[in-house]
Amino acid sequence: MRKDFGKKTVITPLPVLILATYDENGVPNAMNAAWGGQWDANEIFVSLSTHKTTDNLKVNQAFTVSFADVDHVKEADYFGIASGHKLNKIERVGFHTVKSAHVNAPIIEEFPLTLECVVKELQEDKTGFILIGEVVNMSADESILTDGKIDLAKLRPISFDSAANEYRVLGDSVGAAFSCGKEFFGD
Repeated sequence: MRKDFGKKTVITPLPVLILATYDENGVPNAMNAAWGGQWDANEIFVSLSTHKTTDNLKVNQAFTVSFADVDHVKEADYFGIASGHKLNKIERVGFHTVKSAHVNAPIIEEFPLTLECVVKELQEDKTGFILIGEVVNMSADESILTDGKIDLAKLRPISFDSAANEYRVLGDSVGAAFSCGKEFFGD
């Protein structure tokens, strides 16, 4: 038997994306954005309301996206509940940034996996913004690599559970993509 919940949308997993930008004075800012994902092979999208980040995107046309992890869940949550218009959230949590070598945006050193992006589109409507970014580089700390490749088991990224308003860690591998279903082809 099924239970109806009405107009409730649950898409899972929703990555916890940390967008980092510079303001007009070169001060770094970070925000937590759960409504986003991969748009195409080298593009991502994020749905945003009006924030300090959207102001910064208009100025610099560049940003980084880091993936929040288990070790930094409290800091990632803070980036989503505090306003960058009122204080420097990155300093408040004791994080450190370095300037990306590829785009005019900060990389937050404490997050081991980062996409470095330029703004491809920033569409504004009456509900907010749709950001489409082109990924120009992906950088990863060696601590999350296995045989030179990114190992999500080492990263331990978190996702936003919109049904329960909780963060969850992504789990174990359960099958090889583009392979485990081949048994259904038959002869």
